[in-house]
Amino acid sequence: MNPIFIPDNAPFNEDQKAWLRGFLAGAQAHAAMLAAQNPASDNDAPKKELNIFFGTQTGNAETVALDAASIAKTQGFAPVVAGLDDVAIEDLAKMQAVLIVISTYGEGEMPDNAQIFWDELTASTAPRMEQLNFGVLALGDTSYDEFCHAGKLIDTRLEQLGAKRMLARVDCDVDFEDLAATWIADAMPLASEVAGVSEGGADTAAPATQEKSKWSRKNPYHSAVIENRLLSGKSSAKEIRHFSFDLAGSEMTYEAGDALGVIPTNDEELVDAIIAKLGANDDQPIAKFDAPLKEVLQTKLEIMTPSKDMVMAINERAKDEELTTILSNGDKDALENFLWGRDTLDLLDLGDGQLFTAEEFVDQLKPLQHRAYSISSSPKAHNDEVHLTVAAVRWAYEGREHKGVCSTFLADVTKEGDELPIFMSPNRSFRIPSDNDVPMIMVGPGTGIAPFRAFLEERREIGANGKNWLFFGDQHRAEDFIYEDEIGQMSNDGILNRLDLAFSRDQSEKIYVQSRMLENGKELFAWLEEGGYFYVCGDATRMAKDVDEMLRRIIQEQGGFSDEAADGYMSKLKKEKRYLRDVY
Repeated sequence: MNPIFIPDNAPFNEDQKAWLRGFLAGAQAHAAMLAAQNPASDNDAPKKELNIFFGTQTGNAETVALDAASIAKTQGFAPVVAGLDDVAIEDLAKMQAVLIVISTYGEGEMPDNAQIFWDELTASTAPRMEQLNFGVLALGDTSYDEFCHAGKLIDTRLEQLGAKRMLARVDCDVDFEDLAATWIADAMPLASEVAGVSEGGADTAAPATQEKSKWSRKNPYHSAVIENRLLSGKSSAKEIRHFSFDLAGSEMTYEAGDALGVIPTNDEELVDAIIAKLGANDDQPIAKFDAPLKEVLQTKLEIMTPSKDMVMAINERAKDEELTTILSNGDKDALENFLWGRDTLDLLDLGDGQLFTAEEFVDQLKPLQHRAYSISSSPKAHNDEVHLTVAAVRWAYEGREHKGVCSTFLADVTKEGDELPIFMSPNRSFRIPSDNDVPMIMVGPGTGIAPFRAFLEERREIGANGKNWLFFGDQHRAEDFIYEDEIGQMSNDGILNRLDLAFSRDQSEKIYVQSRMLENGKELFAWLEEGGYFYVCGDATRMAKDVDEMLRRIIQEQGGFSDEAADGYMSKLKKEKRYLRDVY
């Protein structure tokens, strides 16, 4: 049995490390016992089939699915892993043991690679599934009203179609790792009871056997900052910066399309103001964390965006008439408008005097989370480096400056040579085409250009022959054309075959990337007909929806399609993984 190793820089005190060693040792012993008791784990013995499907937007659900497949292999299964949109409903009805890991995107929406599956599952033609035994692990964020909504919907719909639940659905918040591990462990013996013997089909879980990085959200790598450079002009309404991090000696790897997780530190001015509002002291011990209050607020908890628990607790104590009315009416839109622009300190200011003790206040807060940014470099072009393109978020409310937690931590606090905790977040669903000869169409206004800088670098380095077309825009060309020199050089070198720009404020009529798409609709459709891939990165709330609607309009008009045929064409693009989005 391998020794249990907890790195020295892991974010745990000695008592927590001791507990974790015991937990891992027990889990390891339990797995060994199950393997010894299960002769089917021998390579020559028949293996049971276990289907593990995932719906993901950023890659977390896929990672959990692959982890489940790795464990299943040790338990005598032949695991098959696939995205939900790759699963035919008719085939699903014939399966016996299925595990589904699915995240919820936006405000209760299905992730991109699960929408077609959901549409087919809810159709009146969906088959009965009495043979199916299933389990659902839902990933979500309690900050959103529709927490784990996608998982809840699928769990309920499968039951309505007659499928039997192997184990209860588990809903995970942003700290999902421990719950996911427990769910996987609980699922294995239950799946073994109902699974049929594999007929020797292809095992698509091979990626799960690859060695996992030792660096993660709970054990980040401390990387030196190589560069912190302003990209936008000094007169720009935005502040967009380029960051590069040193990976030399880290053994960290990534691919173009992945994201980088950065673990920030909260703004010290905000921390000090909250401590003053609480009438507390910086060094006041917080038993829950075995650390002083200032350290807890600065490095361990979310203090910018108020949690639901915090909103409710402040309402009970502050007795603010407007907030009380909104909450009593259950008006979600009104509550969203009320909270817009306000941070936790603003809510504390609704009351007179001290509303909480330090311990009471801390109990209402959620853990400080990493921020994931689309990587803007190809590892083939930048050896031992990873790059980010980040817009620093700042706004004023009631005369006080408010700051984005991680973006301004990077912009204001980070200096070249500083070491920051980072880790890779693979996004296997957002990659350049495997066929180097097919066209790529990329729509990425503002910082949405980040992964497409990486894609273009990647295609240049591997000598891909496929045509590349970039739609980029922002407010003003003179101030907001980030990476202009690089993009110009790629155009001159023939790497970037087409470039269409949309700077919305440089003329009286606002022009956006979707406007440029429509102007060039005939050629855009022709590139799709040639097998082209269509990518979108950036704001999910408006831009991505507008681009989606415009793409459908172009397909319908240029293809001469009916509404139904245009929808079918869009679905085909998604099924073939030729319409991919990295939106947030």
